[in-house]
Formats: sequence, C-alpha cells, structure tokens
Amino acid sequence: MKKNNLKLLSGMLVALGIALALTLSACGGGSSAPAETDATQEATSADASGEYTLVEDGKLTMISNFYFPPFVSMNNEKSGQEVFEGFDVDVLREVASRLGLEANILPTVQFDTIVPTIKQGGKADVSLGGITITDERLKEIDFSDPYVDSNQAIVVKKDAEATTAEQLNVAGTQIAVQSGTTGEAWARENCPNATIVPLDDIIQCLTGLSTGLYQASVCDLPVAEYEIQIAYSDLMVPEGGAIPTGEQYGIVVSKDNPALTEAINQALADMEADGTLDEIETKWFGSPL
Repeated sequence: MKKNNLKLLSGMLVALGIALALTLSACGGGSSAPAETDATQEATSADASGEYTLVEDGKLTMISNFYFPPFVSMNNEKSGQEVFEGFDVDVLREVASRLGLEANILPTVQFDTIVPTIKQGGKADVSLGGITITDERLKEIDFSDPYVDSNQAIVVKKDAEATTAEQLNVAGTQIAVQSGTTGEAWARENCPNATIVPLDDIIQCLTGLSTGLYQASVCDLPVAEYEIQIAYSDLMVPEGGAIPTGEQYGIVVSKDNPALTEAINQALADMEADGTLDEIETKWFGSPL
C-alpha cells in the first residue's frame, strides 16, 4: 500500500474512532434521559393525583347536620359513641374509596353553617346530607353533579283539619322548618300569614309537631316518609301534601377546589354506571329512587 494511501486510511480510522466515541457518549446521555423523563412523568402523575387540595392528606373530610335520616344520622345505641350512618354517609365512603382516600367524618354542625364553612375552607372538604342545589348556594360554593332527586312535603298530625298550604296560611298557625333549608324558603313564600318557626333540625320539627307545639312542618319528602314510617306514626303527609319542587341533591365543594369537584363527578358517574348508587338507594329506601 502506498504511503499516501496509508496516511489516508490512518486518518479515516482516527475520524471513525472519534465519531464512535461521540456516538457512545451520546448513547450514554440518551440512556439517562429516559430515566429523567420517567421521574418527571412520575412527579407529574403525583401532581395530577394531588391537584385538588385536602384538609388532611389522604382523607376526604365531610361535615353535615346528622339529624336528617335516612340521609345522615348518628347511631349511639351499640357502642355508646357517635356512629355515623345513612345514605349519604355510604355515598361519601364509596366516593372516597374510588379516589383512593379515607372517609373522615366530623361531628355534627348546624345546617345553616355548612355553606359558609365549606366556602371559608380549612375545616372540611365536602358536605353531604340531602343538600339541594340552588342558585343562591351556587353563588357561594360549588356542587357536584346531582345524584338524588327530591321534593318537599307538608307534614301534619293524622287528625289535623288544616292540611293544605291554603288552610295553614293563616295567622296563629305555626309551621316548623329546619333553618336554612329549601323547606323553610318554600314555607315563607307560600304561607306568609303563618308563623314560620326555624329549628336546628328536622327531628325537632317533627317532635314538636307530634306533641302539638306546631300545626305543621315542611321538609324533604324522603325524610318525612322515612321518619313517619319508623318513628312518628301519628303524623302523615296528607293527600296533596307532596310538593313537586323538583329539587336535586349535590355534594358541596369549595369553589377554590374545582379539581376535587371534577374527581367527585367522575366517581358519581362510575357509581351510577355500575349500579352502586342503586344498591345504596335500595339499602336505605327499599328501592332505587
């Protein structure tokens, strides 16, 4: 081989060696890049799963007024401690489970403090308990998609002579309602001549009605029917007493936590699709609502 050709070949081999070294170096960098990408993806995934905020990590914290059976109530008979139960308690636990969270239930509060508490934040993430979606409440907080349809009802004693809104709408008649509810709003609008008595919970309303302290009560129809069946056999929803208000219940969430509302909506949709909501309704109401 001629000297010039040998020099040429030598130069080519050197160039090839440099190129190969650069290629290997690039490959080495390439092998670390996917690892960084995977870590970034894991971080992004973690951020995505935690993009909503929670009062307590790993827990979906709920407040409610627990004197609203069968949606929310307390059973102290067996343990001597507060045992929360009801349709909405089961819904909360199922939603929390589907979000990979633990259901955390706080002690009972007054109903009319729920919206301000969720709006302020820092104490609870959500509220359930037969809470009607209204335009007024939507100014302060967000609701999940509706998951129960409901109406209001007039409740009176079985021997009552005044059983309609027209008959009750007279001076001297006292109508018991739970403070801050749509039942109170309906009673004030439709019975302006009667005295509307706002109380802490529906049990106080029905007990006062049963003892003769009040002449009627206005409350959610499913609650009235449930309580009459299990505890207040002397009361009734009279013929025409069911008020077709066309209400829908939703889960209360802060406006500052839209990602949580979205996650809850997905859980509710899945529960509707796979029949879980029907199962919970049947457990508490005897059949799907």
